[in-house]
Amino acid sequence: MIRRIIFILILALVLNSCGGAPAPAATEAPAEAEEPAATAPPIQPFAADTQPLETPTAVSTPTPAPTLPPSITPTETPLPPLELPTEAVNAPAQMVWDGTPTYLGDSTPGYSFRVTYNPDIWALTTDQFGYPAIGHRNIPYCVISVTSGRGMPGNVTVEHDVLYTDTVTFDVGTAYENGVMKFVTYTGGDGTIITAFEVSFQEQSETCLADAVTVLSTLRSVPSSQATPQP
Repeated sequence: MIRRIIFILILALVLNSCGGAPAPAATEAPAEAEEPAATAPPIQPFAADTQPLETPTAVSTPTPAPTLPPSITPTETPLPPLELPTEAVNAPAQMVWDGTPTYLGDSTPGYSFRVTYNPDIWALTTDQFGYPAIGHRNIPYCVISVTSGRGMPGNVTVEHDVLYTDTVTFDVGTAYENGVMKFVTYTGGDGTIITAFEVSFQEQSETCLADAVTVLSTLRSVPSSQATPQP
């Protein structure tokens, strides 16, 4: 019995192995080889792309400075000429101008100065500051006034000289503003008084100064009690 079973098993195995082997699994035909897809060449970065980005910087363009008109040097506005009194009818040939010396500390007390002038050429008046003066009748702005010295601005230079007359010695100071003669001072006395005068002008300076020296050369001192009162 056992042999029969073994025999049957062996027979089954033989039949199984000799029988048609199972059909091989269907296999798909190999797909046609596809051409590799064309690939774009690698993009080479531009040199500009490889540089770090820079933040644009505003370039400052210098703005041209506005053109200014040429500077104007301030000039003094000339004052109007002095008003001179009308010459008196039948006036004497010579008149006197008496006044207080401008250097009282260097003068003998009780004395005044006196100069003599031709009323046809000069007239007694007051200057723009209210001080006694004599003005030239024929040369506007030619004036002889009293002075006691003053400070000078930096653009004014003074040249000194000496004027000798018969009775008086004057220290003469000629003032130049930017090289242009502006006025002349005369400081002197007769040993009793010392006083100073300023001769100013704007035109005909030589004639003005010559006529002024004629007047100043008559300088002398007189007792104040004899001085002619000023108008």
